Amino acid sequence: MANSPSEEPEYDLAVIGAGPAGVAGAVTAAELGLAVALLDAAERPGGQFYRHPHPALGAARPQALHHDWGTFVDLRRRLAASGLRHLAGHHVWTVVPAGPEGPWGVHAVTGADGGGPLVRIRARAVLLATGAYERQLPFPGWALPGVVGAGGAQAMLKSGLVLPGNGTCSVGVRSRAGARVVVAGSGPLLLAVATTLAAAGARVPAVVEASDYLGYARRPGALAAQPGKLAEAAAHRAALWRHGVRLRTRSAVTEVHGADRVAAVTVSRLDRDWRPVRGSGRRIACDALAVGHGLVPQLDLALALGCATRRTPDGASALDLDTHQRTSVPGVWAAGETGGVGGAQLACVEGELAGLAIAARLRGRPAPTAIRRARSLRRRRDRMRAFADVMARTHAPGPGWSRWLDDATEVCRCEEVTAGRVREAVADHGARDARTVKLLTRAGMGWCQGRMCGPAVACLAAQVPGTGLPPSPERRPLAVPVPLGVLAALDEPPGPGDGTG
Repeated sequence: MANSPSEEPEYDLAVIGAGPAGVAGAVTAAELGLAVALLDAAERPGGQFYRHPHPALGAARPQALHHDWGTFVDLRRRLAASGLRHLAGHHVWTVVPAGPEGPWGVHAVTGADGGGPLVRIRARAVLLATGAYERQLPFPGWALPGVVGAGGAQAMLKSGLVLPGNGTCSVGVRSRAGARVVVAGSGPLLLAVATTLAAAGARVPAVVEASDYLGYARRPGALAAQPGKLAEAAAHRAALWRHGVRLRTRSAVTEVHGADRVAAVTVSRLDRDWRPVRGSGRRIACDALAVGHGLVPQLDLALALGCATRRTPDGASALDLDTHQRTSVPGVWAAGETGGVGGAQLACVEGELAGLAIAARLRGRPAPTAIRRARSLRRRRDRMRAFADVMARTHAPGPGWSRWLDDATEVCRCEEVTAGRVREAVADHGARDARTVKLLTRAGMGWCQGRMCGPAVACLAAQVPGTGLPPSPERRPLAVPVPLGVLAALDEPPGPGDGTG
């Protein structure tokens, strides 16, 4: 490995993340004449939402696995015509300012294990479009093989044409599907995952939703402003009906059964606080479980830079952005899920708004408040953001979910820390927050650095009488694992977040 990073020319804008928000922002800025570098860990643009199979897999109709594929086709066309620099396979691990408002040094490692050439991009502005990851709430048996994230199941299908439970989807060149996959958790992603799995050949015995849908009805204004969402939900329900999939609301998978892999799950009714109703458990035979309880914004780079955050209605942390998608750090913009989870359409609108605002700022012009295009985008963004807040509030985890856990349940799977050890740290050793629990038990000190178990550990730590403050977002000095030699090659002053974590 080289001991110093290769230098790219200085760009006007570095965009981190090639999902819908990042691509929309990058191509908008490039079309307005900015020199743009677009960095992403994946080999192809589209992010998690528009993940698609490698051509070598020979998928006959990959678009059949996607919703709103035409939007991605248009973004891909604009990207190809934009002339911007697309740096695929680049894992950005830190962003370092040279001054109070930049320019910025964007550092990335390459290669599957970070052992490839090092890259440093210099840019006058940065757009963070780093997306989100799944929120997982533990329950007995969730570490068994065959339990996958709901988003992970969709990723397996979209990128590898593989169904959970060892099936091959009917979109591929072969068809030997039929695995039984229960889809569970909370949030609209469940309906999309279930319909995609069923259409690809899986048998879905049930979709298990911990919330109900009355929260949407309580805010008819936000719902009426998004008729497309109503149509989308109706299409999913119709697809589930055609495939014979039962939707169970106010219910959760509270235990997984099996010797060496998933054989069945127990589904329990929940009360309003997500506590299981005694005696309500029903066993459902299945080969796999796809489970997820919503998405959480991925903020590692933003927090290291010192960007301010806000609390979202579902208890997560998102970036606090102004009307032009600016963060609290001058020279840094953000778009998409980093500002609150809201879906691909909202991400595209925010990316385009950010591209317009950055181009105006770098050219010394006022923010594009009066431009018709910007006004229209802001109105669309505000409507979709209001709907996203309703969605987050409706599917927010209830405080009683920890009743699913027995003391032997692993909360942190990386370090094999059980709920009993976490409770012991709280009850016997005085831990009152996730960080103290982490120091006492090693929960969150494994490969994922608490991205999976962090919300669960924080919830358990907050259940002591007299506490209950919402957890603060985790600060990590590095956004991805980095070899020590890479750190030694850094010749710039440390960023605002260095030394934290």
